Amino acid sequence: MIHIVKQGEYLSRISKQYGFADWKTIWDDAQNADLKKKRQNPNVLYPGDKLFIPEKEEKKEPGATEQRHRFRFTGKPLILRLRVRDFGHEPLANTKCTLYIEGEGKELTTDNQGMIKLPIAANAENGFLIFQDPLVPFPLNIPIKIGHLDPIEEITGQKARLNNLGYDAKSLDGKDEEKFTIAVQEFQCDYNLKVDGICGPATQAKLKEVHGC
Repeated sequence: MIHIVKQGEYLSRISKQYGFADWKTIWDDAQNADLKKKRQNPNVLYPGDKLFIPEKEEKKEPGATEQRHRFRFTGKPLILRLRVRDFGHEPLANTKCTLYIEGEGKELTTDNQGMIKLPIAANAENGFLIFQDPLVPFPLNIPIKIGHLDPIEEITGQKARLNNLGYDAKSLDGKDEEKFTIAVQEFQCDYNLKVDGICGPATQAKLKEVHGC
């Protein structure tokens, strides 16, 4: 069957919806080869993408009757990675923060690159991060929408990454085009790119690199 991707969906979440323990079963199917080549990252999809869902295969294991048998799932957990920066775009190293995912909080400390990592459920979507930036007098509460980041090739994906990096590209709905152009120019200037306000291939590649995905 064909699954039409909706906003906020990512492959781990879709796989869980259809009862697959390993998302690679879907991603590596030959009928998804074109989408795999286009998107590359299985957890950064775009609304309207068509994903083929194969039939589940029943796996049988021999075992004696009237005995207890233990099976171990060997798949890797889904890891949420966030890099925290201050208002000067510098990593907030060794900073205590609290990450809430679906209402459950976890106290963490960023590494020397401002990175935090946390295993999350395969269908997680909502969260928020609380931390203290030394440049502001109050704790910051940053909402997190897991799976809502669009691919870098889409203008919504470009705006979202610029916003996440503090460049104020404004709304994702096609408005504020002047703001978007200025944000692109500021980013290009900061990273020694040609300053033309156009988010072309070179700017997209650098933006993806700096953002982390």
